[in-house]
Amino acid sequence: MALSICAVALGLVALGNASPLLSKRGVSNSASSLTFLYQNNLNYTDDVNHVGAILLDEMPYAQASAACASLSESLLDWETITAHRFDFERQLAYQSFIGKSQQTQRYYIANGQVISATQAAGSIQLVAPPTRDIPLPVLCTQSSSVNDPSAVATESNQVVVSTKTNTYVGFRNQKSFRFLGIPYVAKPDRFTYSKYPSAPSGTVDATKYALQCSQPWPASYPGVSGKTSDDCLFLNIQTPYIPKAGSTSTNDLRPVHFWIHGGGWTGGTGADPGTDGGNMASRDDYVTVTINYRLSTLGFLAIPGTEITGNYAFNDMVNAMKWTIDNIAAFGGDPNRIVINGESAGAGSVRVLLGSPPAQPLFQGAIAMSGLGFGLSLGLGYAYSETYGDYLTIQGSYDIAGEGIFDEMGCSGTLDEKIACLKTVDPLALVSTATVARYPVQDGIYVNTEHLILENNNGSTAHIDVMFGTSQDEGGSLNTYPKTPVSTLSEGLQASLGLDATNAQKVIDSGLFPIYNTGNITLDSFNVSTRIMTDLEFRCEAQATLYAGDASGAFKSAHGYQMRRTYWGYDPNGLGGAPVTPGYPYGNPNLPYFRLHSSEVANCFGNLNPLRDENDLYTIQLSSGYFSEFVKSGSPNPSVRYLTARGYQKSIDGAAITGKWTEVRNKKGPIMLIDYPAELSDFVDLEQCAWLGYPVDYYYK
Repeated sequence: MALSICAVALGLVALGNASPLLSKRGVSNSASSLTFLYQNNLNYTDDVNHVGAILLDEMPYAQASAACASLSESLLDWETITAHRFDFERQLAYQSFIGKSQQTQRYYIANGQVISATQAAGSIQLVAPPTRDIPLPVLCTQSSSVNDPSAVATESNQVVVSTKTNTYVGFRNQKSFRFLGIPYVAKPDRFTYSKYPSAPSGTVDATKYALQCSQPWPASYPGVSGKTSDDCLFLNIQTPYIPKAGSTSTNDLRPVHFWIHGGGWTGGTGADPGTDGGNMASRDDYVTVTINYRLSTLGFLAIPGTEITGNYAFNDMVNAMKWTIDNIAAFGGDPNRIVINGESAGAGSVRVLLGSPPAQPLFQGAIAMSGLGFGLSLGLGYAYSETYGDYLTIQGSYDIAGEGIFDEMGCSGTLDEKIACLKTVDPLALVSTATVARYPVQDGIYVNTEHLILENNNGSTAHIDVMFGTSQDEGGSLNTYPKTPVSTLSEGLQASLGLDATNAQKVIDSGLFPIYNTGNITLDSFNVSTRIMTDLEFRCEAQATLYAGDASGAFKSAHGYQMRRTYWGYDPNGLGGAPVTPGYPYGNPNLPYFRLHSSEVANCFGNLNPLRDENDLYTIQLSSGYFSEFVKSGSPNPSVRYLTARGYQKSIDGAAITGKWTEVRNKKGPIMLIDYPAELSDFVDLEQCAWLGYPVDYYYK
């Protein structure tokens, strides 16, 4: 098949009929790297006022126009640059900052013109073209303008990346290069480990999300099907950079943010638009990988005396990391700088992986957002959150879930007969029973301790940089708002937490949980129960983990936070967000509201729309920068030089007011209270945690 001059210019091959998934122009990276340029201020409403570009490697001007045309783009013109001068000044200054270009660098643009960009001054100007056609970097337009994760692939925005075993057909939107629905292993047999490597070779259509793993109530988003399947082990990549094929240089590879979704280990997806990495690709220049893993009984069933030992979900996560290590360089990611992160059950997964021998060599940093831990005291007995921090034996897991699953699925006879039955039932039915397996277990392979070992630095726990944190009121997602009005605090605590009258009175007599008096005793008592639940299920565990990991030397470094400004989260009580007032149609965050479970995800990914006020935007810019820098370096403190090169003045201002986010150093912390500006603080509710039975030295006496 003859190649067009456009394809020849970049060494690009249109794969034609090789697969019906490919467009007529499958643009590859065979002759130039592709760098995404977009000045992303994280304000969705402002996206229409910005344009991007694609930066190509040095080449003679005679090849530049055809090179851009092979991307279905054209050379960037001077009029567009001057209309968006600040954006391009900052983007090109940043390329110089990271060593991609010279301190003063010339670029080919349209109409035979050349610009010169200077990092120090952040300036761009037209200069005389060279007297001969020497190689210079090339600036192409970037016309994909859909500004959210619902963008779809078209013939003109597809891009192809090849690895040793596969060709991946992805695409771009306004913010990033995107590769979706990539199988990282082949579908495993039910209740067996997935095997790596086992993903099929050949051409992969990575232009749309794959099905979510089997779960009772799958979410449906634009571009994301609400259907589920037990053939679901896929991952997604959003990247700002695609290196030239065959390049052995690691200098330009970006850090990798490896996201593990939450959902109680019974739901969730790596295709959630709230955790899409496109904003961070363009805002802070790193690669995001989001994954699916087996859920519920399909991911966790463990039966004593058999080869069904549970933890299939963690096996999937480990294999997804192995795939990432082996392949991510082709997508611009650094396989030697992978930071795992998860929220809720994702944070519980991070906790497991920190102590998991097969996982520990695979990542270099870890973030746990709103991880649950401890169990309820106050005479409440067994608590759901206990299973996140104290790992059951296989027998213990089976005692909770095993026989109930068999009974509800109608599987009877000998144990072998019941297992054989369970292997054939509909996967959706299996995860939709009233009783499911959903707990990490001590299987001796992925989990071989009763809990994460933090008492001493004995090598059991990954010795890496970690960040743990919570949202201010997230216990309000797990307690119960009284169904009918109450007249006393005691009645409210009994209704919200299930306490008996004696234990409710103990809370009151402690004096540690005073009422915030709004005049509504039902709301006021719920506020108290929310604080108790936040301490018991989230805050005390996070702070005790940070202190123990630092004091024992188990962690290389430990940073903690509490989200003081959050957005929309898990709200089973229908509490709503910040109250709507005149001038604040989306809620007034300056008035009291509940900072609920999972409401802090936007602080990490920068995906927030709509904005309630300008400080929402500034907080998102500042906080996502903290997380981004941690992904890059293990410390959440971006340098002023970096922020200046990028033009992030509000983050410079906020960080200057707040000061350095320091590591946990003793029993008082510190932690960062994230808002705009943020505030460094001692650990929160230390006295309350101690009274509840979970002092800060719970893991390290």
